[in-house]
Amino acid sequence: MAPRERGAKVLAPVLLLLALLGSPSAGLEVQHKFLSPTLTNNFALDGLGSKIYLAAVNRLYQLSGPNLTLEVEEQVGPVLDNPLCHAPQLPQASCEHLKVETNNYNKILQPDPEQGIVVVCGSIYQGFCQLRSMANISAVAVSFPPGSAGGGGDPVTVFPSMLNIAANHPNASTVGLVLRPAGPAGGGRPDTRLLVGATYTGFGSPFFPRNQSLEDHRFENTPEIAIRALNARGDLAKLFTFDLNPSDDNIFKIKQGAKARHKLSFVRAFLHPAPPPRGPGGASYAYLALNSEANAGDKESHSHSLLARICLAEPGRNASAGETKKLTESYIQVGLQCGAGGADGFTRLVSVFPATELLFGVFERAAPPGARQHSALCAFRFGDIERSIRQARNSCFVEPDSGLVTVLDSVVQGTGPACEKRNIQLQPEQLDCGAAHLQHPLAILQPIKATPVFKYQGLTSVAVSSVNNYTVVFLGTANGRLLKINLNSATKIISRKSVSVAYGESVHPIMQFDPSDSSYLYLMTSYQMTRVKVAACDQYTTCTECLAAADAYCGWCTMETRCSLQHECINSTEPNFWTSASEGVQQCPSMTITPLEINIDNDDKGMIIQINGNIPSLSGMEMSCDYGNNIYTVARVPGNDVNSFIYCNFLPREKYPAFPPNQDHVIVQTAIRVNGKNIVWANFTIYDCKRTGNIYPKTACTSCLSTKWKCYWCTKKYMCVSNYSDCEDSLKMNVSTTDCPRIVPASLEPMPTGASQDIMISLANAAFSKVIEFAWELTLAFVSCGLVEVYNCATGSTDCSQCLGREDMGHRCIWSESSSICRLNTESPQIPVMCPAPEIRKIEPLSGPLEGGTLLTIRGRNLGRRFSDVVNAVKIGSVRCAPLWDRYMVSEAIVCQTGEAPSIFSDVVTVNVSREGKSRERYSYVLPEVQSVAPGAGPKAGGTKVTIRGSNLSVGSDLRVLVNSTKQCTNLTRTATTITCTMPAVELTMAVRLCVQFENKSCINDNITFKYERNPIITDINPTRSQISGGRIITLEGHGFLMVQNVSMVVHSIGKEQTNCKVHTDTMITCPSPAASNLTVGSKPALVDFYINGRLYTDDRLAPDEYMYPEEAQHTSKFSLEYYADPQFFTAKKEKWIKHHPGEPLTLVIHKEPDNLSLESDEYQVKIGLLSCEIQIVSDKVIHCSVNESLSTSERQLPVTIQVGKFNQTIAMLHLGGGETAIIVSIVICSILLLLSVVGLFVFCTKSRRAERYWQKTLLQMEEMESQIREEIRKGFAELQTDMTDLTKELNRSQGIPFLEYKHFVTRTFFPKCSSLYEERYVLPSQQLNSQVGCQVQETHPLLSGEWKIPENCRPNMEEGIALFSTLLNNKHFLIVFVHALEQQKDFAVRDRCNLASLLTIALHGKLEYYTSIMKDLLVDLIDASASKNPKLMLRRTESVVEKMLTNWMSICMYSFLRETVGEPFFLLLCAIKQQINKGSIDAITGKARYTLNEEWLLRENIEAKPRNLNVSFQGCGMDSLSVRVMDTDTLSQVKEKILEAFCKNVPYSQWPRVEDVDLEWFATSTDSYVLRDLDDTSVMEDGRKKLNTLAHYKIPEGASLAMSLSDKKDTTLSRGILNDFFFILTQVLPTDELIEHKKSHRQSHRKKVLPEIYLTRLLSTKGTLQKFLDDLFKAILCMREDKPPVAIKYFFDFLEEQAEKRGISDPDTLHIWKTNSLPLRFWVNILKNPQFVFDIDKTDHIDACLSVIAQAFIDACSISDLQLGKDSPTNKLLYAKEIPEYRKIVQRYYKQIHDMPPLSEQEMNAHLAEESRKYRNEFNTNVAMAEIYKYAKRYRTQVMNALDSNPTTRRTQLQHKFEQVIALMEDNIYECCSEA
Repeated sequence: MAPRERGAKVLAPVLLLLALLGSPSAGLEVQHKFLSPTLTNNFALDGLGSKIYLAAVNRLYQLSGPNLTLEVEEQVGPVLDNPLCHAPQLPQASCEHLKVETNNYNKILQPDPEQGIVVVCGSIYQGFCQLRSMANISAVAVSFPPGSAGGGGDPVTVFPSMLNIAANHPNASTVGLVLRPAGPAGGGRPDTRLLVGATYTGFGSPFFPRNQSLEDHRFENTPEIAIRALNARGDLAKLFTFDLNPSDDNIFKIKQGAKARHKLSFVRAFLHPAPPPRGPGGASYAYLALNSEANAGDKESHSHSLLARICLAEPGRNASAGETKKLTESYIQVGLQCGAGGADGFTRLVSVFPATELLFGVFERAAPPGARQHSALCAFRFGDIERSIRQARNSCFVEPDSGLVTVLDSVVQGTGPACEKRNIQLQPEQLDCGAAHLQHPLAILQPIKATPVFKYQGLTSVAVSSVNNYTVVFLGTANGRLLKINLNSATKIISRKSVSVAYGESVHPIMQFDPSDSSYLYLMTSYQMTRVKVAACDQYTTCTECLAAADAYCGWCTMETRCSLQHECINSTEPNFWTSASEGVQQCPSMTITPLEINIDNDDKGMIIQINGNIPSLSGMEMSCDYGNNIYTVARVPGNDVNSFIYCNFLPREKYPAFPPNQDHVIVQTAIRVNGKNIVWANFTIYDCKRTGNIYPKTACTSCLSTKWKCYWCTKKYMCVSNYSDCEDSLKMNVSTTDCPRIVPASLEPMPTGASQDIMISLANAAFSKVIEFAWELTLAFVSCGLVEVYNCATGSTDCSQCLGREDMGHRCIWSESSSICRLNTESPQIPVMCPAPEIRKIEPLSGPLEGGTLLTIRGRNLGRRFSDVVNAVKIGSVRCAPLWDRYMVSEAIVCQTGEAPSIFSDVVTVNVSREGKSRERYSYVLPEVQSVAPGAGPKAGGTKVTIRGSNLSVGSDLRVLVNSTKQCTNLTRTATTITCTMPAVELTMAVRLCVQFENKSCINDNITFKYERNPIITDINPTRSQISGGRIITLEGHGFLMVQNVSMVVHSIGKEQTNCKVHTDTMITCPSPAASNLTVGSKPALVDFYINGRLYTDDRLAPDEYMYPEEAQHTSKFSLEYYADPQFFTAKKEKWIKHHPGEPLTLVIHKEPDNLSLESDEYQVKIGLLSCEIQIVSDKVIHCSVNESLSTSERQLPVTIQVGKFNQTIAMLHLGGGETAIIVSIVICSILLLLSVVGLFVFCTKSRRAERYWQKTLLQMEEMESQIREEIRKGFAELQTDMTDLTKELNRSQGIPFLEYKHFVTRTFFPKCSSLYEERYVLPSQQLNSQVGCQVQETHPLLSGEWKIPENCRPNMEEGIALFSTLLNNKHFLIVFVHALEQQKDFAVRDRCNLASLLTIALHGKLEYYTSIMKDLLVDLIDASASKNPKLMLRRTESVVEKMLTNWMSICMYSFLRETVGEPFFLLLCAIKQQINKGSIDAITGKARYTLNEEWLLRENIEAKPRNLNVSFQGCGMDSLSVRVMDTDTLSQVKEKILEAFCKNVPYSQWPRVEDVDLEWFATSTDSYVLRDLDDTSVMEDGRKKLNTLAHYKIPEGASLAMSLSDKKDTTLSRGILNDFFFILTQVLPTDELIEHKKSHRQSHRKKVLPEIYLTRLLSTKGTLQKFLDDLFKAILCMREDKPPVAIKYFFDFLEEQAEKRGISDPDTLHIWKTNSLPLRFWVNILKNPQFVFDIDKTDHIDACLSVIAQAFIDACSISDLQLGKDSPTNKLLYAKEIPEYRKIVQRYYKQIHDMPPLSEQEMNAHLAEESRKYRNEFNTNVAMAEIYKYAKRYRTQVMNALDSNPTTRRTQLQHKFEQVIALMEDNIYECCSEA
């Protein structure tokens, strides 16, 4: 496949060359690899390339070149460190921060061969550096600081600046460069120095630890760029110091205030020779390639690339003379722009490589996180950089131009803020390197621009070489490929190759050529070091292939006849020995032979060979002609001709090669052999004319005259000869083949078999002397110009039509009806015969669409003699069916296309061929219908299997399902009612029409649509480790999984099989890991791919781009799986046999060897035989499991097996029984002891037996209780799950959850019990019962929207006064003074403060932006007041107006989130609590229950309650009858409550009938019925008091029928107040058959009640049952919906952090407490404890008690103080003590996620608040709120006036006068008017 076109930029010859090349092949060859188990960081080569130094995380490697074999390995991490601590090498520094295990990332790896050291700097210890030996990198060559541990020498003073060298963060960049002395050796030679560029990681940078600490040990002493002393043999006290004094002058350090605007990340440091005409010597310029990163807080900020240049010491100049340039004096930077500017440009530098004249750089375009990184290669000329620098310095000091250059005033060591004109003439040295008296450092404002040479996706590195007039560029990619592009002198691409180095691993930005052999390139990927040969020339076998590949490295080695690198070819430097690709294919060696065709009859002595192309001079060399088969002849160059012609002796005749069979020539290959090697070859031909005639005897003459050889036909001898003289007496012809004797073509009629007939043959050019009689066989053998058809009528004619139809072929056949055979018609003329009527045996298909077009196949007999007979002969009823000529089979089959039918009908198929034949089957015209498609949506990657449902879908012969009329749905199968097919892939998400098309006609119901959604996204997989045996459950996280129909998992390279996965939710899929093969422990992670709906999963953002060849667009998985050895287990003592007595409890302790799998407890499974051992405790080393069942089995030995995934290990055998010997020994010993001390042992044994019996009894009771609790939890959870599932299914999401309207939510939240104002009106009015249940009564709170009811005589003044007062309240200064004035009054109680805050919230609800600003100002005052005392107490209680305002503000802003996200799990938790409470007995007097979360509400009695399922009918709530589950211990009121709850579960509670308003009637028989009441005449008397009736009292059986109806009269059901007068011992009355149990002795009764705390375990049962619902609620509260919390939370948390930072509050605990007090404590706890604020439900006292426990758990989870719990702690805190740490992690993660989000602007928040105001506009009567606020203003009129007078701002704006006007308007009216109202 030819490469794709590049547009007008590529020249036509280049296109032609690329077309010849074909697709890119592997023009590179990976030679050697070294794998690293950890992530690689840097690599370096020694001067000769004999050693390679590789630095990885926590590892240093020394490899031998070129094979990359490991010589030395050194571990350098992890170490105990903290980025807030000084390096431990600083003896005077101490650290109070906690040090943790920290990985060491290498930052600098720079060899210095002259000193024999390697500079190794890491990220630990603030970027500390070591000097290691080049001979053995594990050895420290120079101990620094001197006198430190392990090194000798005298201690010296060490400063942090000598230690803090590299960046101390893994993601912060660092570059280093050893600056070797350029002067002569000796005393005048300057010292070696180290240039370092490091990204700032100190305080204020994104790399600094976010713990609010101000300690920054890198701030003062770590500049961005520095030149440090590196003289390891000199004074070590100066090592790593800045090598000039004062030291600050030789560093480049950005001012602290400017660091946010100048975030530098370094790419590479390198040296480059100065442009001519500079003096001889070493390089005098050091370059730094870097990026100035975009500011994260500024959307307009963009990254841009920079190139900085620093002048080094002049060659030969004495450094000690003090003339060395300071760093900043010569520092100048210029921008590099690749491509167009703006968003389309490639603005960020990734890698750079300096060539001789060009600087090559790889740039990438800015893209959103996770999006595709487009990149480009650009080339900049060093000459342009030099001119730009000189022009800039000249513009700064001679001709100032503010638009060209500027002084970097952001640098500490800078000289001045701007350029200034000076009357001086700058010398060339000053133009290049500046001077101390000139402004510095400088920045050139206009970037140097370049057009991209090459564009690609994900380029990461570049290396360049100049070879054979080409520039060869090597490019590494992010997916592990190495590209090689060849550029000509105009930097145009002429060829391109690629090879995969490390699949899926990014190539490091720096690549280096082997110093000893530049044909090899060293590069590093994420986990490996690789040596790559720059060209694989040997893949080309011919010169044409070699040179056409256009590979700059490859050329044709003529004397060795192979494609090779130049240095691999002998004498390649001499002319014509090696031909490069630049010379072109036409220079390939070739030769031409004369003569080219040789007659075998001629006697040739030699041949002349002409040589073409590049061949070196052959003079003096041994030459010969090689004819193959070891046949050589002498070759020589005639005369003085140089290689143009060569004369060769011809092949001896006896050595001619044999002619191949049936061939008149043989081709001989001849080669010129020089020095024993064939260097060029060609072919010539030897031919023989006699063989030409003999090979083709039937056409000998024609073949002879038409051959390409010089042959002649001899007529007399009837032979072909090569010599004209061989036919002297005969006819000789060589003119034309038409002169040969031949048979004149003539048409012959078909002939029947069995008959003789004469044939007349006409001859031409025949010369016969007599008449020749030809036999028939002879004719058949020699007639080649025509054929005679011979036929047999009986063959192939099975019926009349077939027989007579042969007439058209000239066959004289006739059908004999009597014998049913076809025979030859010998009569003349022929007798016409009429065939029988057509016989139709089968038609298919049997139905088709009305539009026709169906290909109907008719099979039978006598279906016409010829096609013309049936053209108009086929019909279906009256509808014509058009036969197809190409499908017609005479008499046997007709294929016709059905016509269009007017309507649905069914009829037989008729074929009328002189006679009419009808089919037995009927063909039906039907109307196919398409009704639906399922699923209706799927990913745009395709693969979704859809089912189209309808009717009559199996009709017709052809069916297609088209997607948008373009693509087809594949793998189509169908039945009469369904069509199943697989959807194709599309490019964009869209809704497409599905066209079901029968017979290529119109679509059937094209309104059926399928929606292509965004492809499922897999964001992460966890865990990322698996055992070798596989089977570990890997969880896929992401979204869009509900569209997935099937998923499979593949592990590349080592995975044995593809495993099938399971979709659980829209965000979770689980896959078992495949077993691994060919695994080396410790190998790098294996890449993992997933197939979704049969399509390979690829991230849309990583799709191949337009610049890739198909071979390069290689899919790279972003997921990987590490395989480790299977875990190993053994018993405690590693015994292989375990003895166990049947019937005894068994507990196993299994030890586990350490592994790297991090297995969870639920991943282990232990079995004893086939019985599971229940795992109880799992740690890193030990697993405890127990078996509670009896191990009774016929087998005496059971294997103990532990399973992890697919790995099974039998660790021991369990031996049952076998204690006989021990028993006998025990009996003997006991007998002896019994005889020695009868009395003593008797007493002892007696006491022991008692204790044993008591202990056994207690143990049995505990086991029984434990078993009961476990069973109770299991059954309770199963029942509750079933009930909750049913409840969830029955809930109508729009009506089933009884949410309160916003206005009722606000009034209930704002005014719970704070104010006496309208307190009684806050409750919904009681239900007014009528015949129809369900009419809702609205709340009548006066603050809700409605008319302000005041007398008309008061209205004008009051409306004007309220309007003026509203204006004042909308004045920020007035309102703040007003609030502070009221809060200063001692009699302004907390109740008043809350009421005022809520009234203000209502009054300002339409202006939430203004309300928010007021709240923030008041909060600032509150924070100022709290900060001076104890800031942690702020917002803990509601003691001020602003605290209540904050609560209200949170309620308003969180309402949508509460309703949309938290409402459903909260309501389900409430339902679950109520369901669980109703599962057991409930005390009708105290409300205590068997199941609860609150100890105070626990029923501490063991009352057996049995469930009863009753069939209840009730004409209310929309349902007629239901089966209701109750308990037999329920009182009748409790039964009514459960019945009402069952019937009205989708009706708000305010619309329920009351219990006392309904009657319950039991139909015992068809004639008997009883009205059931709590108290009636049948009630039992006990101690003079009546017991309440229960179901057990009435003996109502299971499945009894009851009816409930509304009652007009009061029931005798008693309220709780009345029940207090009755004696009630246990709440419920037990069933009659259990009454005997109450009459047992007092002793038994006392024993039963001796430990009531034993029933506390029911709290655990209830907790375990409700745990899932509670977890769901907490996750909903602390979730990040769409990766964003509610806007108010982010906004307010940022506000708190801002206030803390302003006040210097750095304690993270304080901020955590503030956030907790403002959100969880102030809002969520209030909601959790008061669900009636959100839902229209009945919150009973018992539910309230349970919610208090849950709220307490939520508060504890948000707290940062550890819970000090003990045996005396309350159960409410102990109950969730285990879960609190996990909840606390969720809270902390939630806070951190909010903190890490981008800040929210005031505009965004105001827009959100304005939208909230708009949504609930006119919901409240603000006039009523204003009037209530005015009452407070009137009450404290004097204090408010004084406050307004004392405030300068309010006094200046005369707000006190406006306040007096309000009072004047309201004074005389408000009280009397309000009283009238």
